[in-house]
Amino acid sequence: MIRKIADNIISPLGMTTEANLRAILAGESQLRPRPGQFDLPETFCGSLIDRGMISRLFRENICEEGYTFFEQLCILSAMAVIKEAGIDPADKGVLFVLSSTKGNVDKLEEDCGSEACYIAGSAERIARHFGNPNTPIVASNACISGVCAQIAAIRQLLTGRYRTAVVIGCDVLSKFIVSGFQSFKALSPEPCKPYDKARVGLNLGEAAGTIILTAEDGLRPEADWQYAACSIHNDANHISGPSRTGEGSYRVLMDILAGVGKDELAFVNAHGTATAYNDEMESIAIHRAGLDDIPVNGLKGYYGHTLGAAGVIETILSMHAIDRGTVLPTRGYAEQGTTYRLNISDKARATERKTFIKILSGFGGSNAGIAYRKGGNA
Repeated sequence: MIRKIADNIISPLGMTTEANLRAILAGESQLRPRPGQFDLPETFCGSLIDRGMISRLFRENICEEGYTFFEQLCILSAMAVIKEAGIDPADKGVLFVLSSTKGNVDKLEEDCGSEACYIAGSAERIARHFGNPNTPIVASNACISGVCAQIAAIRQLLTGRYRTAVVIGCDVLSKFIVSGFQSFKALSPEPCKPYDKARVGLNLGEAAGTIILTAEDGLRPEADWQYAACSIHNDANHISGPSRTGEGSYRVLMDILAGVGKDELAFVNAHGTATAYNDEMESIAIHRAGLDDIPVNGLKGYYGHTLGAAGVIETILSMHAIDRGTVLPTRGYAEQGTTYRLNISDKARATERKTFIKILSGFGGSNAGIAYRKGGNA
């Protein structure tokens, strides 16, 4: 049995999971127009973490130099959750897994040969900060990285090689990242509207999230979130465009439904980037999987697309929403904008069900999903 025993989220909405959840339930977002940000000639709408605040916190609590802003975020998030879980991060039975799509990609402008440019190097520095002796795993597979990281951790725990995994998801914005999405003409100039008829594109955001998974029964035995099922499929449709039939996402859902009953599901937490093709593809996949009546939500209207952090922080928020008997609202949604009518609401709804599915899709035709169950048998 694989259980979640602790978690943390750092984002523009707060420094803890609880602060983030309260902000979402209050309808808050830090998505704002960012004129002149990163010396870009074109304004973009995004959600940014206060870099000065993070640096101050790091100096006050860590007192170490040589870490990038990206690495500082990862360490601060992991530090909070490791303390909560009561684990020894230096134990050889603990594995670190890092999810990120770009890491310190901004350092390429300074020195393209620098070790700081490599995500694996960042993962090593983060693990070594905590005294961990193992080689960390890096999951960097476009937008599905955060779910891939959890799946990689779970597979390692199931082998018995490790007892506990610290899964960190993080990405920070830079000129490289924002200009790349601008070149695709994929960004919305205003806060995004997932699944809505008036959606025109995505927003970008920053966040770090950490989730600790364990196969050790004696570690926080009161923890009751358990891994239920997972799947990864690549439909290889296009380097940047999703399958028009939702093939990969559909297959992910069907794999998960082989181990999770539809009548268990509180909701499907979808990718919901608010682009024309992504949201349409997901509506087709969810319809094909027979889940039209199951509540669906997307959280990009609060954070923007947080890239490698998305799969981690959205999984955490889904768990805490069910802890409160709630289906979180989809901010920005007002009118159906997909071929198939999904069960989406712009308001919080009550639920008594205890299982959810988290799905993501990304560049290159990648699709991934994971299901967790509260208090059930995995």
